[in-house]
Formats: sequence, structure tokens, C-alpha cells
Amino acid sequence: MTSASSSIAPATDNLDGADSKTGKVATKGGPSLIQRSFGPAGHLWVHFVLCLYAVIALFPIVLILMNSVKSRQAIFDNPMAFPTAESFSLIGFHKVLSNTNFLLYFGNSLIVTLASLVLIVLFGAMAGWALSEYKFRGNRLMTLFMAIGIMIPIRLGTVSILQLVVALDLINTRTALILVYTAQGLPLAVMILSEFIRQIPTELKDAARCDGVGEFKIFFQVILPLIRPAIATVAVFTMIPAWNDLWFPLILAPGDQTKTVTLGVQQFIGQYATDWNSVLAALSMAVIPILILYTLFSRQLIRGLTAGAVK
Repeated sequence: MTSASSSIAPATDNLDGADSKTGKVATKGGPSLIQRSFGPAGHLWVHFVLCLYAVIALFPIVLILMNSVKSRQAIFDNPMAFPTAESFSLIGFHKVLSNTNFLLYFGNSLIVTLASLVLIVLFGAMAGWALSEYKFRGNRLMTLFMAIGIMIPIRLGTVSILQLVVALDLINTRTALILVYTAQGLPLAVMILSEFIRQIPTELKDAARCDGVGEFKIFFQVILPLIRPAIATVAVFTMIPAWNDLWFPLILAPGDQTKTVTLGVQQFIGQYATDWNSVLAALSMAVIPILILYTLFSRQLIRGLTAGAVK
């Protein structure tokens, strides 16, 4: 039995890929999915395409920032050139900050966007929790209703929305914009968050219930911390349309005290002449909050987009 066991051991070691002389295991790593799809240099091609896309996506922002600190003549002479000592000028920022209520418009956009974002995340997570956790009559119908809300643009109901806002006496108020943007972002938020909530192990929720924890505490103390990547994804996908929107501020809140940034920029664009220094300066200041929020949410956003892709 001893000799038989000793003769089997080397064979087993050889099957495992071990070297009988050194005792080290030889690991054989196969090619990755990118290498199998695009060849040995697949990673280089992928990085090249991603870098090219990043340059294309960032080019308009860089162009706006460069020309916002240049004189009007320099903008028209060579808009692609970097500002120099001769072409550098802050006249656009001076006009925007001194001759308009830009800080008020900026604050309106910030309040509307952040309030809409909080309501979308809160109500979207609650609805996603209800649709994924509880089985009730009409569950599938409600899910289908949310999916239809993604496919049909909310601008198709502009006339009805305007009539409702007028009936509620909310015209020229930030509340009207907050409600509209919340309704606009909820369908996508519910669909994304409900899928993430379904991936949470049932054992965690059952263990909390066995300890006597209520449903509200389970939702706020267990569910929400676990779906932070999904919340970041929803935040990025909903805050950009709300911040950049011109349609609903123009219709629902065109008053001087309720204008948003995008609507306030329009006063520098005339039928026969456009103050490009002021336009570019206002756009430069308007893009800063989006860049900051995206930087804060970027890590969670990447985690949310790649969750479930690799087991």
C-alpha cells in the first residue's frame, strides 16, 4: 500500500502542473477576453479607442474654457489657440457677474438639480425596494408602467404639464421644475435601483427581520448603503439633464427670479449680435458644478456600471 501510494502521488502532482524537481506549481494563464477578440495587441487598441473617445468628449469643454478667457478678437481670429498674454481677457466674466443676476440663476439651477436628485434617489429606491421585495397584484403592471416612462419623452406632455402647473398656482416657481424633473428621472431610477436591490442576498434582510428590525430600518440601514454604486449611477444620469435643460425653465419658470443658468445664458444671444465673451464665461461657470459632482460620483459610477459584469 505504501509503494502504491508513493507511485500515485507523483502522478497527481504532475496533473496539478507541479515541477517534481523544484516543487513549484507552473501556472498557465490563458489569453484574456480582449486578447481573444482583438489579438495579442488587443489591450493597446482598447486603450487607444478609449483615449480617442475621451479627447473627443472633452474637446468642447476645453474649447469653451480656453475661449472664455480670451478677447473677442482673439476668439474670432483663432478659436483653437490657447490664450496668450496679448489675448488674455476676463471681460466676459466681468460682464456676467456685474451686469446680470448670474449668481441668482446659478443658485436656482443648483437648488432645482439637488432637490430633484434627492427626491429621485429617495422615491426611486423606495419604489425599487417595493417592486423587488414584495409580491402583490399589479407588480408586473407597475414595472411595465415604469418602463413605458423611460421610452416616452416627458416633453410630449408639455401642454398638460403646463395646465397642471397653472391650476396648482406653481407657475414661475422652482417647485414646478423640481416636480417635473423628479417625474422625469423616476422611471430610470426605479429600473436601475430595483435590479441592484434584487442582487442583495435575501439572508441579510431575513437576518435583520429575525433581530426585530423594522422594514424602514432595513431599507435605510441595510439596503441604501449596499446600493451606493447604483445611487451614484442614477445621480449622474439624472442630474445632467436637469442642469442642462432649457425647455421646461423657458415654459414653467421664465421669470427673472426663477431663471436657471441655461435660460440666463440666452440673454447674451441676440438676433443680430451675440456677446460671445459673456456666453462662454457663463457656460464655463455653469459647467464647473457638473464636473465637481461627476468627480465625486465617478468611482461609485464605475462600480455601478460594472457591477454584475464579472462574477
